[in-house]
Amino acid sequence: MSGVVAHVPGAVAHASVLETAYQKEYARRRGGGTAVEYIDRYGLLGPQMTLGHGVWLNESDIHRLAATGTCVCHNCSSNFRLRSGVAALNALEANGITTAIGMDEAGINDDRDMLQEMRMVLRAHRAPGMADDVPTPAQVFRMATSGGARTTAFGDAIGVLEVGRAADMVLIDWRQVSYPYLDPETPLLDAVLQRAKTDGVRSVICDGEVIYRDGKFTRVDRDVALRALHEDLQRALSDDEVERRGLSKALLPYVREFYAGYFDSEQHRPFYRPSSRV
Repeated sequence: MSGVVAHVPGAVAHASVLETAYQKEYARRRGGGTAVEYIDRYGLLGPQMTLGHGVWLNESDIHRLAATGTCVCHNCSSNFRLRSGVAALNALEANGITTAIGMDEAGINDDRDMLQEMRMVLRAHRAPGMADDVPTPAQVFRMATSGGARTTAFGDAIGVLEVGRAADMVLIDWRQVSYPYLDPETPLLDAVLQRAKTDGVRSVICDGEVIYRDGKFTRVDRDVALRALHEDLQRALSDDEVERRGLSKALLPYVREFYAGYFDSEQHRPFYRPSSRV
């Protein structure tokens, strides 16, 4: 790969990088180093770049991301569900890297619940012991708000409630958080992250417009949309869909064979060694 990388003012990029150990090994074999080193060769690291996942970053990679201001989007529940591993969030935070929370397409419950995702991030990175090097509610909330905003092209307009920015807000019923009892000494943010549930969301406002109020969307009839989706998916699979499903099942043994022994110690083993059966 060669060529000139053009930097377009205001443009941002998001790439899934080092989600799995296989990707880490692929980068070593094909690029002669880490995936981060490979991307850096082309001048792509920086505040305009967000690396999705980053589960298999090494210490040198993390230092390089910190030095260049590159962002990382942490997809905690997706990484659990797909058995990708656990990202080194504590190290990312300790090095001052801008981190955000995402869910990818494979959240833990198929419901894209950001409140639940924040709790998972809060709990998944608690190292054993009594030290304080664990994510705090404030860190997690920042990842879900201003941190997420900074990974987009709209970082200066969203993510923080202040004059001049788009009014994006989620209003949660305090009774749902505090009932039947909440210790008066419990910090507000701790209470919200620990207890808030989606059924306690009363309103959602985007750029000043109320798009969800008292359990109903203002622009979409949720029941009608879900019913239409349900009815559409009741139809029988098309011939092409049946063929693709059969093909995926037939290919699986070969995929497993390909990755068997993928992490052996043969540094110069060819990346691809086809089976004699293929």
